[in-house]
Amino acid sequence: MQFKKPLFWDYKKPNLISNILLPLTIPIKINNFLLNKKINKKNDKIKTLCIGNIYLGGTGKTPTAIAIYSLLKKLNKNISTAKKYYKTQKDEHDLLKKFNLILAKTREDIVNKAIKLKKKILIFDDGLQDRYVDYDLKFVCFDADKWIGNGRLIPSGPLREKLESLNKYDAVFIKSRKKVDGYLIKSIKKINPKMKIFFTRYKVINSKKFNKNNNFLIFSGIGNTDDFKKTLIKNKFKIVKEITYPDHYKYKNKDIEEIKNQAKNINAKIITSEKDYVKVKKFDKKNIKFLKTSLIIQNEKELFNFIKSNFYETN
Repeated sequence: MQFKKPLFWDYKKPNLISNILLPLTIPIKINNFLLNKKINKKNDKIKTLCIGNIYLGGTGKTPTAIAIYSLLKKLNKNISTAKKYYKTQKDEHDLLKKFNLILAKTREDIVNKAIKLKKKILIFDDGLQDRYVDYDLKFVCFDADKWIGNGRLIPSGPLREKLESLNKYDAVFIKSRKKVDGYLIKSIKKINPKMKIFFTRYKVINSKKFNKNNNFLIFSGIGNTDDFKKTLIKNKFKIVKEITYPDHYKYKNKDIEEIKNQAKNINAKIITSEKDYVKVKKFDKKNIKFLKTSLIIQNEKELFNFIKSNFYETN
């Protein structure tokens, strides 16, 4: 199901709509309770690592998985990314294909496939809440601007699990364009004093291909459209029109024609995210360009040593 994230999810305090929806969080609480009772044994034939979130969408899981894949190639060449197959997430599948992606309908099947292929390390994009696989390392991604929104579970808020669930995970990634607020770090450490925290940011790597004197119409259908816009603004793009769609939106030809017509009417160039460009390339993509970014892990060496020690030196 495709939907636009409600604005009230990211209010600092719950509003009336959030309060009305609060009883509907009970099934999520029950489900999380039952999942936490499930115990699985780790598979000693392969090392597994999961990049997930507790905030629904837009925390940078896929770029983080790609960055860790590149980092861990230093440890072992026989490594793959992994993602459970969802018909609505072909955009992410396409982005991960270049990184030895293994797809299957269940994560258990992915692990079994990887073992047959003699893979040594498997990096899952999403799946923290799937208790059928017990990963060797579990990472939680956050966007510093959104943090935990109003702090409530879906549908009353944006959380799959309460923040207190961090006590069962190994480390956190915080994505931010600026220095991270100390409040976020204190909140994490209060729950889990031993929690490792790593910081990431996006770097635009094709900025020189654009004439910054132009006006731009931007469009995106991703988990955090606001982050996409802010990245463009930080890199001095003059945005005169923004069109947003639900996450994993399946574009139609009429959408692309409408985008082009609007851009023509206001004499603007068109730019979208790389993730969206993958989805529109089957249409006439002439005059549509994408912003190519790379996720930078600021304390990369510390992360490499942390993963290495957990994978090999503690066994």
